[in-house]
Amino acid sequence: METSALLNTASQYLLTPYDLDQNALSRVFGQIMTHSVDYADLYFQYSRSEGWSLEEGKVKSGSFNIDQGVGVRAVSGEKTAFAYSDEINFDALTAAASATRAIAASGGDGKMPVAQSGQPRKLYTPQDPLASLSDTDKVRMLEKLEKYARDLDPRVTQVMAGLAAEFDVILVARSDGLTAADVRPLTRVSVTVIAEEGDNREQGSAGGGGRFDYGYFTDAVLQNYAKEAVHQAITNLKAKPAPAGTMTVVLGNGWPGILLHEAIGHGLEGDFNRKGSSAFSGRIGERVGAPGVTVLDDGTIPDRRGSLNIDDEGNPTQRTTLIENGILKGYIQDSLNARLMKMPLTGNGRRESFAHIPMPRMTNTYMLNGDKDPQEIIASVKNGLYAVNFGGGQVDITNGKFVFSAAEAYMIENGKVTYPVKGATLIGNGPDVLTRVSMIGNDMALDAGVGTCGKDGQSVPVGVGQPTLKIDGLTVGGTA
Repeated sequence: METSALLNTASQYLLTPYDLDQNALSRVFGQIMTHSVDYADLYFQYSRSEGWSLEEGKVKSGSFNIDQGVGVRAVSGEKTAFAYSDEINFDALTAAASATRAIAASGGDGKMPVAQSGQPRKLYTPQDPLASLSDTDKVRMLEKLEKYARDLDPRVTQVMAGLAAEFDVILVARSDGLTAADVRPLTRVSVTVIAEEGDNREQGSAGGGGRFDYGYFTDAVLQNYAKEAVHQAITNLKAKPAPAGTMTVVLGNGWPGILLHEAIGHGLEGDFNRKGSSAFSGRIGERVGAPGVTVLDDGTIPDRRGSLNIDDEGNPTQRTTLIENGILKGYIQDSLNARLMKMPLTGNGRRESFAHIPMPRMTNTYMLNGDKDPQEIIASVKNGLYAVNFGGGQVDITNGKFVFSAAEAYMIENGKVTYPVKGATLIGNGPDVLTRVSMIGNDMALDAGVGTCGKDGQSVPVGVGQPTLKIDGLTVGGTA
């Protein structure tokens, strides 16, 4: 879909039904742009979403939601005024506009970096995924997924399967004259199983998705999710308590990149660095990681959950090198922080919805390949932990300290993966852990498409990824 077609689609949903056009938007900007405002934008959104879950063969819940509205933002220097309305009409727009006018000037230079878009991006098909499957077939898909999981192992006692989809139409109008639009599909399928043996009870989860319709979830894809979830639960049934102490840790490829996202990615967001609250503040050009460590944020990978044709400020997303061969190269920027830090825009202005203010956020954050075979990495470890999959984790942005729990992990003894362990937590410091990377695999993979990132109360879909990594001297909190 060309840019003009995307704009037409967005206008049909967001402007035409409410008798709005470019002239009306210009009048709103005329209201906002008093002498004290550097920049303003309007963010219109129409969103339709659904969620279905199946538990014990029965549809446990089904939700359907339609949301629409407009957010109005005015920026002056470092100050931002913001108002939103869940009604779209000229009166609501002018009321929101007048709510933002009280913002006082604080000496901004008024120049906003403008990212010029060349060819319109076509990273995904502008379709409504909710309409791609009948409700009966959606339930049938979940029943199938449940059956696949149950049939894999008699120890599986409970299965919960769920699907979700979203159809998002956005239109951004800016005081510098740019109008941009996007139509964003998003789907996800997930399964959680509980397996029991004697008194022992463990769970495993898997799933995936992206910016496509339900047609992606073929029988083979669903079988794979079931297999992964059951494998994780059964592995944990026979797992021993994890040891504690400082040891060599090998991280698996793909989803374990969540550690990279949390421990390093957040610390590289422009707002934290402008305010000096990140462990990476003021360190551009310095070594922050071992040689070979290259980390990118890339919003331009087709069909990925974290990808966008344009960010929520209307700028094209980019492939941004954050760390190159261990040297810090840059930060993730939205327009406000790029302007105030006098740094280039990176197309990372994101917001949860029209009711939220944009801020610098990651898209798909991953580490590039090294040259080591994963087997060679494991063979080099005398005694350590192999963390294949992760559950949750948290990070303190100011010092980079993180805690992560491993959902699937094994001991490595004399270069061989021996027995599974449970209850392992990885404890460390983001900037420090990067310097401890001693081997980088050649098997970089992105996650299956389930990541959601939270910041300041806002959630957005993201992607993560990495190759197999060997980290020397990481603290493991165990239960043994």
